[in-house]
Amino acid sequence: MNRAGAEVIVAGHICLDVIPTISEKRTGIDALLIPGKLVEVGAAVLATGGAVSNTGLALHRLGNHVQLMGKVGDDQFGAVILDMLRKHGEGIADSMIVAAGEFSSYSVVINPPNIDRIFLHCTGANDTYSANDLNKEQLQGVRMFHFGYPPLMRRMYENQGEQLMLLLSKAKDSGLTVSLDLAKPDPESAAGKADWKAILGRALPYVDVFLPSFEEIFYMINRELYEKMQKQAPSGDILPLVDGQLLSEIADELLAMGVAIVGLKLGDHGLYVRTTADTARLTASGLCSPQLDQLVNWTDREILAPCFEVEVVGTTGAGDCTIAGFLCGMLQGLTIEDTLHIAVGVGACNVEQADATSGVPALTNLQERIQNNWARREMKLDLTGWQQLAEGLWTNENNRK
Repeated sequence: MNRAGAEVIVAGHICLDVIPTISEKRTGIDALLIPGKLVEVGAAVLATGGAVSNTGLALHRLGNHVQLMGKVGDDQFGAVILDMLRKHGEGIADSMIVAAGEFSSYSVVINPPNIDRIFLHCTGANDTYSANDLNKEQLQGVRMFHFGYPPLMRRMYENQGEQLMLLLSKAKDSGLTVSLDLAKPDPESAAGKADWKAILGRALPYVDVFLPSFEEIFYMINRELYEKMQKQAPSGDILPLVDGQLLSEIADELLAMGVAIVGLKLGDHGLYVRTTADTARLTASGLCSPQLDQLVNWTDREILAPCFEVEVVGTTGAGDCTIAGFLCGMLQGLTIEDTLHIAVGVGACNVEQADATSGVPALTNLQERIQNNWARREMKLDLTGWQQLAEGLWTNENNRK
């Protein structure tokens, strides 16, 4: 049964993150991964990770009533995960599944200063999560269902995503607003070789809010061009090569697959959001769909929110926290502009700490920080034809009409 008062369920992938502290002197991967050498690091930070923990606990810290639904094994890592989750609030982990005889997922997060993190990841019990692990009774009284990281959950991508489709349709049929996030799989793994365009074609008609990173979705729907651009990028980071036209083209394709709202996480370049021009589709987006007085504000919009200026300590969970901010805005019934401010604001607070969620403040504190003229990072993407709004956002809507 639904934990009393829960308004949003965050389900999907969960793991234990082991994050060694790496000093400023160790600023490059070449200085860390040295065969045959002992590399001295500092104390390890232990934290729960994955979409269930990162997005779920960030929503909880923002002040939302959250129910966490993931699967762990009956091992020591699983016990640690459950103990850490329970410390965040009574009943928040009551719907977690402990699978007998299975082992829990974990990640070793290599997070050197000033460069993006590397994960050594074991998927563990996440691989056996299926649509049968969600009961319709658990959805009673809930307004939103968010599911994260199906590429790191074997049953979610097997058989062209049959279990993913069944799971999402169960939430959608119950009238909830359904949100989905991805993860970029190892290209050489079974998940990396899966036909993600076909999987998403089956799943997205049941998704209202789709919030992958740009690299994840670009890899999945246009791998040939993704690999071509990756070869052109000096460091393998393709985001500096992205422009407004490419973002629009990808969003068009995803909207055509059935979603109402597309959000593409752009790392330290910000968050891009595109919404459907079909008001009927937008109003059919479940219990958190824009109300009548907000419908025009959310219809046929194309906006990019740059990141806020912060001192970066670690980037673990930054995308998940950005999602939490966006979903929080929808749960609160805010305008699309305020929702975007909160999304990138939560992402910015996240990177001020080494772990995934401890930097996330209460919503009122975050809003106060935003209102006190929090500086934005300079926009470095090519947004030819776009207009910068007074509140720091960039919009392309006038150029599309």
